[in-house]
Amino acid sequence: MWELMNVESEIGVELTSSLAMLPAASVSGLYFAGPASQYFAVGKITKEQITEYAKRKNRPLEEMERWLAPALCYEP
Repeated sequence: MWELMNVESEIGVELTSSLAMLPAASVSGLYFAGPASQYFAVGKITKEQITEYAKRKNRPLEEMERWLAPALCYEP
């Protein structure tokens, strides 16, 4: 399937001999939708998490809060 979709040349993600993806942070999957499908939700983002994220991205906290407002567990 990897070769069929031409993944390596399309997006630069390759498979190792043990079928691990490189770069290591790569994610792939097959997703199916239907009337009986169930989805999980990731928890809301805390003030501590958004503060750390803004610091790592070297962006203003207010900007990060604006971008991620729907996912925050607090009112900025």
